[in-house]
Amino acid sequence: MMTKISTFLDKLSDFLAHRKGLLPILAILLIIANWVLQFFPVAGWVAQTNLLLHLGIVLAILGILLAWTL
Repeated sequence: MMTKISTFLDKLSDFLAHRKGLLPILAILLIIANWVLQFFPVAGWVAQTNLLLHLGIVLAILGILLAWTL
């Protein structure tokens, strides 16, 4: 089990090392999607709780930290 996790993390770090801006760009897209969902009443609890906004902010912080370390 630990070897699978270790292998996955190695492959993920190799993938993200060459694409340093991928996570912040995805985070920006999540934040924009959250802003767009505010205008649709059928979005329900996703828009009311700002779920995509919070996920975008966390993903942006993680992306910047990973880009800095890799």
